[in-house]
Amino acid sequence: MRLTPTERDRLLLFGAAELARARRARGLKLNVPEATALIADTVCEAARDGRRLAEAIEAARSALGPEDVLPGVADVVTEVHVEAVFDDGSRLAVVTDPIGVEPVEGVGSVGGGVVLAPGAVLPGPADPEPEPAVVIEVRNTASVPISVTSHFHFFEANPRLAFDRAAAYGMRLCVPAGSSVRFDPGGSLGVGLVPIGGARIAIGFAGLVDGPLDAPGARAEALRRAVACGYLGA
Repeated sequence: MRLTPTERDRLLLFGAAELARARRARGLKLNVPEATALIADTVCEAARDGRRLAEAIEAARSALGPEDVLPGVADVVTEVHVEAVFDDGSRLAVVTDPIGVEPVEGVGSVGGGVVLAPGAVLPGPADPEPEPAVVIEVRNTASVPISVTSHFHFFEANPRLAFDRAAAYGMRLCVPAGSSVRFDPGGSLGVGLVPIGGARIAIGFAGLVDGPLDAPGARAEALRRAVACGYLGA
């Protein structure tokens, strides 16, 4: 059986979550990897059951309580990010305060007087979003809405989205991190794209690249795979 990297990652997450459930059933308190896996898996399973994004996040928040984890775990696991496949496409779920611990007050303060637990992450100022490098017209030929998240390799987005795939190679949506763009059935929408940054390696997604975006022949091979798989606009 041939599995894509995304499918293998999903199975690995499920295995880690099942281990966490088994240990919790034996009366053990969960550590950081176990708690994170169980929360993320709860989102993915809720999505598979047909729940909406908000419902899946709410289910994940109720998966664990402070009594289920080792001391200090709730102070470390303050946010869990996981990409799950919903009925309207892949969406990034951000589960904040997943173990239900409120900030402590009265020991020391940050800003407005709320104390952050040891090891808390303080977000810096948000970087301004860049101007789009290219703007393309996207048409949804499917009978259901399709959503694409901010850092998904847009070239590999849903095959029923019709747009210039070659122009979208190595690009992502020019929207704030963690957000998404929804394409309604039969509708068209112009979207801005910017180049994927960092090391420019695309692993997973739809499996059309699975490696460095700028490697010799990578773009041509990805286009060939897209054509063979029936991606519109390739």
